[in-house]
Amino acid sequence: MGSTKNVHPYFFRSKGFHSSDDITISTLVTPNRFQVLNRLATNYQGPISAAIRISDDDSGEEALTELYRLVENSPDMQKHVDVHLIIDDYDRQFNMWRNVAKLFAKTDYIMMLDVDFHVCTDIRSSLRELLPDLRKKLESGQAAIVVPAFEYLDQQDGEDWHRFPTHKDQLAQQPIDMFHRSWTRGHGSTNYTQWYQATEPYKVTEYNYSYEPYVIMKKQGTPWCDERFIGYGANKAACLYEIYLSGMEYWVLPHDFIIHQTHHYPEETRTKERWYNRKLYTNFREELCLRYARKMMADGDWEKPKADNLKEECAKIKGFTTTVQRIGE
Repeated sequence: MGSTKNVHPYFFRSKGFHSSDDITISTLVTPNRFQVLNRLATNYQGPISAAIRISDDDSGEEALTELYRLVENSPDMQKHVDVHLIIDDYDRQFNMWRNVAKLFAKTDYIMMLDVDFHVCTDIRSSLRELLPDLRKKLESGQAAIVVPAFEYLDQQDGEDWHRFPTHKDQLAQQPIDMFHRSWTRGHGSTNYTQWYQATEPYKVTEYNYSYEPYVIMKKQGTPWCDERFIGYGANKAACLYEIYLSGMEYWVLPHDFIIHQTHHYPEETRTKERWYNRKLYTNFREELCLRYARKMMADGDWEKPKADNLKEECAKIKGFTTTVQRIGE
């Protein structure tokens, strides 16, 4: 994790009680999204671990004043949200912020979620009703649960969360599609065609390394996000890639969903950072494949189902199979 001298855990500590088997939304927040965090607390009515980054300058002082005011006037923030303050001049260290939010979550399970998403359904009830075999996989850290993400075709429709559907049959009647439909590799592995017909959780079977769903998983023992990824592009995909290579399965909830609340991004900055992170991600995947292959061999897991994801995905990397054979000799 980055320098801990600038990280202030539980800067605001939630006052509500949440059982250890509850699901903490683990999220990262910048000052321009404070009101969205407040809305999430009111809507979710459950534990939230929020890493909030502010600058060490006058703008940071202003943001801190606004944050104090928000918490003071929001009973839902006071009850449900643990705020972990990060004072740092380095912007967009998204994976470091994700790790802070995860580290200080107080329940056994977390949901990695961008704060701009509106939770439309009762996800926690759905988790309690999981089939016993899938529940066992979640509890043992062998599976992560995908909550399908959507966005409106007309971005203006995504600005008013009051109009968002709360049931699957309502969603099917809306002018809405999978999140980031222009980049199908990001969420396409969820298989939205199958989701509309599904009545039971189903396994993701067509994984690709750009897949970056929003997932619920065990906090303890699951991989951390690699903090070399700074800025936009590949940062969350890298998190999900390592989770997948570690041996975890992805399973999709059949009735639950989240919807993106429209806001605008600095596109020029995103383009530059994506170019850099794309190159970093290529090297990262090769490194991760070799690192996990060595670990699984050393731990005696290479011939177990735990290694299946790694073998299938890493075989796509040139030279991996030959290298692994040499390691095993």
